[in-house]
Amino acid sequence: MPDKGLEIILEHSREGAEARENFFSKKGETLVQIAKTASQSLIAGGKLFFCGNGGSAADAQHLAAEFVNRFMMERPPLPAIALTTDTSVLTSISNDYAFDQVFSKQIKALGRAGDVLFCISTSGNSSNLTQALIQAREMNMITVGFSGKNGGEMKNHCDQLLIVNHKSTPIIQEIQITAGHLLCRLVDYYLFEAVDEIQTKF
Repeated sequence: MPDKGLEIILEHSREGAEARENFFSKKGETLVQIAKTASQSLIAGGKLFFCGNGGSAADAQHLAAEFVNRFMMERPPLPAIALTTDTSVLTSISNDYAFDQVFSKQIKALGRAGDVLFCISTSGNSSNLTQALIQAREMNMITVGFSGKNGGEMKNHCDQLLIVNHKSTPIIQEIQITAGHLLCRLVDYYLFEAVDEIQTKF
């Protein structure tokens, strides 16, 4: 009799592979445009900001590290900031104001017009992400959402949006981090291999 554990693994693998193939076949061009937007911002002296909650916070830190250190190729460090890492900032804002403001106040302090804010969520309904997106738009920053399900409230505040329309939170997260890795790869490509393929617009 087959082990149930192996059955769980294979079922998840099949479902994830199908969802991943479906997502990138439909949303690949959108990801290319997001990568070009990020590249244009960096060329113009902008910064990339990342934020999320829970597992999405870990993804935000992961992706910021790939830009600041390196992804696959040897190249100069790129300015990227995860808004999820400073416990003194996070706890003071939560304590003195509200958890809804933990990212928006950092954006107000650190962001400028032309920077790009990436908000990562599996539901798209996190209030602190919505507030960050609203603040970023008020400052003429570019807002990008990596969301799941139907996009949630986030979709109303994003200039560019990638929605993983799937019911499984783990599969949404797996596809989002793959999209994040591809974002890193594409930005490296446009900045250091094919800079003539993008035009600075800021």
